[in-house]
Amino acid sequence: MNKDEYLRTGERIDDLQRNGLYIIQHPERFCFGMDAVLLSGFAAEHASVSGGRILDLCTGSGIIAILMSAKTKADHITGMEIQKDVADMAERSIRLNSLEDRINIINCDIKEAADHIDAASFDMVTVNPPYFKSGHGIVNPADTKTISRHEVACTLQDVLRISAMALKEGGYFYMVHKPHRLADVIYEMRIHNIEPKTLKTVHPDSSSPSSMILLEGRKGAGAEMKVESPLIIYGEDGRYTKEMYTVYGY
Repeated sequence: MNKDEYLRTGERIDDLQRNGLYIIQHPERFCFGMDAVLLSGFAAEHASVSGGRILDLCTGSGIIAILMSAKTKADHITGMEIQKDVADMAERSIRLNSLEDRINIINCDIKEAADHIDAASFDMVTVNPPYFKSGHGIVNPADTKTISRHEVACTLQDVLRISAMALKEGGYFYMVHKPHRLADVIYEMRIHNIEPKTLKTVHPDSSSPSSMILLEGRKGAGAEMKVESPLIIYGEDGRYTKEMYTVYGY
């Protein structure tokens, strides 16, 4: 296979070092980070869903959809992305990995998701959403990095509304976000009938405050949330911890 035929100007192909999978990225625009990898590992570890359908909102390059195809037995995964060129890049990554039978990408505004997917048709929703409210340091609201990081194209409320619409009763919801938005996230989850069930904080090392949160919710579930032991990324020796290797694949 000639991998270069899948590339556009300025793009590169990165080896995901899992199941022989690759991803196309543009280094000057927006490349996936550790948050996407941690979310896919957290969702795969916690969900008691064998097979079924997954919806990945704000899919970007398709990294979470591709990783979930390797980490789960999902029958099908749908990624939803508003930016046409980014969605096209994700589709080419899927073809590069010969995953067309398991993953499809929908290029649309998630606020219009109901026009593209059926209600209550997914067993799981994953999302790595924009972390920051609109107006915080935005220079160019049309820039790819801005759309990925700031709530200019969709808000937290939009994400939870569409997730609740898409999920079957009892379906699972997985999100990675920033600690300073935890209260907002839990509030919106409950407003949209997705009960927070598991919280895991992520810390760069044992002496640093949390830099990320991983949340599991379940549509229509009862009120009871478990707070797990924190995930520490680096040990005292400066290397990844055992949990990072065993659970998250680093």
